[in-house]
Amino acid sequence: MNPYPRAIAFMLWSVLSFTIMNLLLKYLVDYPTFELVFFRSIGTLVLTTSILTVQKVPMWGKHRYLLVARGLSGATSMVLFFASLNYISLGSAVSLRYVAPIFTAVIAVLFLKEKMSPLQWLFLLLSFSGVLLVKGFDPSIGYFGFILILLCAAFSALLSIIMSKIGTREHPLVVVHYFMLIATLVGLGGMLLDYVPPKAEDLLWMLSLGIFGFFGQYFMTKAFQIYNAHLVAPFKY
Repeated sequence: MNPYPRAIAFMLWSVLSFTIMNLLLKYLVDYPTFELVFFRSIGTLVLTTSILTVQKVPMWGKHRYLLVARGLSGATSMVLFFASLNYISLGSAVSLRYVAPIFTAVIAVLFLKEKMSPLQWLFLLLSFSGVLLVKGFDPSIGYFGFILILLCAAFSALLSIIMSKIGTREHPLVVVHYFMLIATLVGLGGMLLDYVPPKAEDLLWMLSLGIFGFFGQYFMTKAFQIYNAHLVAPFKY
């Protein structure tokens, strides 16, 4: 059975989950970046730890260097995306972050030796042209926010490649668990320097970030594990 349709379905469910999470993020944008990173991560970390424990799956995995690399690249991308929301609109941030599949395709060709047809290269160039149009037509996008979101996209592409490298050799929840553990530590470290006590209702939304983020990460990980990165990543659009 061709796994490609399943990979596409997983990616679309991931996008839906992340869309809801991003809306909550924009609502909470007045809180410090690292505080949002912490709450978004700790909620998912609790879920992954609980499920892995119940299912008796070893949560530390076998390919720890790759898992740590995926966690670091994911945490960096998350921090950059959250920070960019202080400078540009949510719609522009999401649109510009989706330049990541372009980076993914280039890295996959250069380092994973995956093949791309001339038509695929043409569509990637058209996609990048669209990114430049977003930058040109949205006067609210400053260069600092623009650089932040492009760096976010680059690290997002890197983590996609690492997930493809891990493949099905690790349980998808183990991959998410490493990411959330590292992101929680990064968020906690930054939060110690800049913390704003959340309102009661905002605390509920902050904890919801972790729930929607969990499903977004889980489905995205499944998608990249079962099919080629450069063919699955564009469906994040």
